[in-house]
Amino acid sequence: MGISQLESTLINESQLGSRLNHAVGSNRRGEFGLLLSMLSEDARDMAQFQTAAHLSHDLRAKFELPTPQALVEQLNSDLMVTDNSQVHQENGAIAFRLANVLNEEALVIRHNESLEMQEVLANCALSVRQRYSQVSVAPKVELTHFVDQLVMQRQMGELIAQA
Repeated sequence: MGISQLESTLINESQLGSRLNHAVGSNRRGEFGLLLSMLSEDARDMAQFQTAAHLSHDLRAKFELPTPQALVEQLNSDLMVTDNSQVHQENGAIAFRLANVLNEEALVIRHNESLEMQEVLANCALSVRQRYSQVSVAPKVELTHFVDQLVMQRQMGELIAQA
């Protein structure tokens, strides 16, 4: 069984097919550990959450949540950037909270990709960086055909018989 190169980023266990099973069955602990370490650590990337039923639900509408607060406003592209810092300096924290509720500002105001953000992304997993840059991370699932599984089992049976 040769080593095959993966075409896309490894996200969840369904992309490995039966490689994890073969690594355990062949007592190849190193390969098993390597394959597990390459999987995404984000629970949302697990195979059971990649079904059409899970992907189609809009949880924000289901739980009647408000629109999310803006995370980033670009100084280059946004015409009017909300800045409530003057209210905080003049009137204190309570007035700032009221001003922020009435005219909500973004959590981070910056130019394109600051040095700090680059450092944060450098420390993230590849799947998180791809999600941030909005690269499609749709997993490619390879299923072994039943006949191929039978052939592999016969070959394994012959090897066991020879030992």
